[in-house]
Amino acid sequence: MDSDQTGNAARLLSVVSYNIHQCVGSDRRRDATRIATVLKELDADIIGLQEVHSAHDGTFEAYQMRYLAETTGYHVVSGPNVTKSNSEYGNVLLTRHSVARVRRLDLSFPGREARGAIDADISVGDCVVRVIVSHLGLGVRERRYQTKRLLELLAQERPCPTIALLDMNEWFPFGAPILRFNQEFGKAPCFRSFPSFFPLFSLDRVWVRPCAALIKVQPHITPVTRVASDHLPLVATVDIDRF
Repeated sequence: MDSDQTGNAARLLSVVSYNIHQCVGSDRRRDATRIATVLKELDADIIGLQEVHSAHDGTFEAYQMRYLAETTGYHVVSGPNVTKSNSEYGNVLLTRHSVARVRRLDLSFPGREARGAIDADISVGDCVVRVIVSHLGLGVRERRYQTKRLLELLAQERPCPTIALLDMNEWFPFGAPILRFNQEFGKAPCFRSFPSFFPLFSLDRVWVRPCAALIKVQPHITPVTRVASDHLPLVATVDIDRF
């Protein structure tokens, strides 16, 4: 715990946004154990994962959502965008805190890959925090539509502390989705997170509302994270008392 100038201990929450690329690393090898190692090392309170592939092929590691949750000890919330008879693919929320409510949002754009978001209320002590986990599309119009839809949905209910854990897929630093989220949440720090072995683009973002609660953001760079996925995990520290 950190302390402020008055000597009161700050209540800090560690959150992560991490596109795990179906556990396929920059070496093109699928290995869920490497991702589990990264998650244990991060030891975060709340983790938003994108590109999680869970296949029913008889092996524990292949059902990535369950494997990662059970080997790390997290509660898990699924957010599949694509569901087949033997597999599902999409977003996953891992949390050490209790889940009060879950909504799954459809953000699919006509003619493009199905997309969605997890919208969950997490009980953190005496505070309820709204957590959004999503992965926006590859097309410019698609991302603009998804950003507009997400922000409209966030505005529909009573304002509450909100954490957005997103792979924006936005290559241009001043793209409309980035500017819209900065306008609504306050400007979020950006760091290069893709590709993991030599980061050039800031595709992954963490936004917190109110923005004063966001204390620190940084990519987690280790020999393992450089190879475990094609993205680096983005780690943020949130001061609950600033909610």
